[in-house]
Amino acid sequence: MDAGAVDFTATSLGHDARMEEAVLEPDLAICDPHHHLWEHPDNTYMLPELRADTGSGHHVVRTVFVECMSGYRTDGPEPFRPVGETEFVVAADHDGLIGGIVGFVDLRVAEVADVLAAHVEAGQGRFRGIRHASAWDAGPGIRPGHTNPPPQLFGDPAFRSGLAALGRAGLSFDAWLYHPQLPELVDLARAHPDVPIVLDHLGGPLGIGPYAGHRDEVLTGWRSAMAEVAACPNVVLKLGGIGMPIFGMQWHQQPDGATAEDLVETWGPEIRWCIEQFGVDRCMFESNFPVDKASCSYRTLWNAFKQMAADASPAEKAALFHGTATRAYRL
Repeated sequence: MDAGAVDFTATSLGHDARMEEAVLEPDLAICDPHHHLWEHPDNTYMLPELRADTGSGHHVVRTVFVECMSGYRTDGPEPFRPVGETEFVVAADHDGLIGGIVGFVDLRVAEVADVLAAHVEAGQGRFRGIRHASAWDAGPGIRPGHTNPPPQLFGDPAFRSGLAALGRAGLSFDAWLYHPQLPELVDLARAHPDVPIVLDHLGGPLGIGPYAGHRDEVLTGWRSAMAEVAACPNVVLKLGGIGMPIFGMQWHQQPDGATAEDLVETWGPEIRWCIEQFGVDRCMFESNFPVDKASCSYRTLWNAFKQMAADASPAEKAALFHGTATRAYRL
């Protein structure tokens, strides 16, 4: 997601499919490892909307839901209330399109092991891990992640104790942060080499606030930090989030949004560089819908990804679009 600088209650559902864009490689199997579901008074994205997007032409065979504060329990002990989100997803998806669920628990709480066990039980075989967003930046106009994390969350001893409990439970950790925080992720990954970590949204290269208008400088620092992340073998990377306004593009303000060519021209070099650094077995394309729907349609986004991977071999494409995601989330 996603959520830093994104208000879940106000995110526009954005652009519908560009029917004039023919689907590229329609038979290529896709596991979309990052989407959300929510019901807000003026903004709904549930199974009918997800099905409309995944059924818009690309061959999406499985997905992974990632937490967005939906369906929390409204009573009972506070640390256990996020378990309601796992229950919410299972109840919403009757036919198993959603193969994996990434939920939330505050990894700093003393009850973390019991909450994880409750998530696993509620997931009925689909629960795969936790995302505890750490996205935080001191820059004006940059909101913290949706769970309101403090700065330096990854260095908190209580957080690290909870992360260790996550690893002992056989679950993975999704990291959502901003690019200046990437060194903190490197330190965390090195300290917990046995915990599988999934880095969301290209590591969060910001393009708003003090970073607006400094894209070349941002990407230079981002590449240096991402090379250090790539040296951590327990980290895999999600290639996406490129439609989020916080990355600095203005496609969400255009009536028709971005074309596939816009996405490829703007983000293709960085995504191909990431694939070179991490390898296809540690990279997976993601939709981040409906957040990225603010900038483009589902059909357009996956067309762009396919263009970015046009020079890859069939085996490499199978990993990037399906294999890495299914392995990382044990689907």
